[in-house]
Amino acid sequence: MVVKTWKTRPAHCFLLETLEKKKGAMTDVALFDALKEEFKDLGFKDFNELLMRLEIGGKIRAMSMARGKRRIELVT
Repeated sequence: MVVKTWKTRPAHCFLLETLEKKKGAMTDVALFDALKEEFKDLGFKDFNELLMRLEIGGKIRAMSMARGKRRIELVT
């Protein structure tokens, strides 16, 4: 029987900390991979919703780079 425990840190905090460590900018694929290591059950749809909430809140900026890639930047 697998026992799941609650994470002590919410996903949006981990996302913002990861962006800070990477000098404020990453591609969405690299950021998703970093979050996926910490939060195993996080899907890409949940990730996009998280990005949308942070962008609406003025914490990050998402810009289109190439076909299917986005650059996620931390707003200072």
